[in-house]
Amino acid sequence: MTDNRAGWVPGWSNQAPRDGDLVLAFSANGILKPVQGWFLRWGGPEMGASRPEALSLGFWEEQPLFVTMLPDTGLPGMQTVSLRDAMLQTPDAPSDLLSTGYQIWQWWQDHRYCGRCGERTGPHPSERARWCQRCNIPWYPRIAPCIITVIRRDERFLLAKSSRVTRNFYSLIAGFVEPGENLEQAVAREVMEETGLTVKNIRYQGSQPWPFPHQLMLGFFADYQSGELQLQEDELSDAGWFTVEAHPPVPPDTTIAGRLITAMKAEIAAHPGGGNHG
Repeated sequence: MTDNRAGWVPGWSNQAPRDGDLVLAFSANGILKPVQGWFLRWGGPEMGASRPEALSLGFWEEQPLFVTMLPDTGLPGMQTVSLRDAMLQTPDAPSDLLSTGYQIWQWWQDHRYCGRCGERTGPHPSERARWCQRCNIPWYPRIAPCIITVIRRDERFLLAKSSRVTRNFYSLIAGFVEPGENLEQAVAREVMEETGLTVKNIRYQGSQPWPFPHQLMLGFFADYQSGELQLQEDELSDAGWFTVEAHPPVPPDTTIAGRLITAMKAEIAAHPGGGNHG
């Protein structure tokens, strides 16, 4: 996978943008994208007279970078690209940056009022946080840990189709971590709840931020132990065991699901009869 942080130095500043600074501009759930690149210029013609609130994202190739929300002006040469399409279907997109920008902007809008007392919050003077003067507490960006796992059974692996996603591919079992759980317990519980299967030998593989809405996806391998597929119908419409050579469409390697599947296929090909598999 391409290093999506190349050129980007994440950071925070409470200073407002100046004319000529770079801007990652969202319009509703899409990105306002010029013909070249992903950024607009603060004060450029595409902004008109608008000077909305903007938040620092650090620097892109040593230039200050901000995120904001703009109306879709319909200017020639501008297109609106959904964030999901940018991350799933555009291999050269700076997906880490786009993900961070969207999450930061949504957090800023969602925490305009203190969750404890209801007082309007303001910017923290020295941190990326919203500050409640009455409670004297900061409200930081939210991150929700979520596990995602690929399960091996001999020389096959499990793929499932979500009941809620219309895209034509199969993916992996995933779910949010509950209070009081460690990550391995969350894997075992989610697999049991959604498929009726028991797994063993759960092992961490990697992670990816996922901005729908503010998740940190934590990827695992697991081995089948026992049980038969009994799908949780409100979560999964189909699931099955597939081989390296024959399986339905899966997410691209720009996603952690795609990378986990690719890595599992490589493991099965390299060790077809090995490992601790049931």
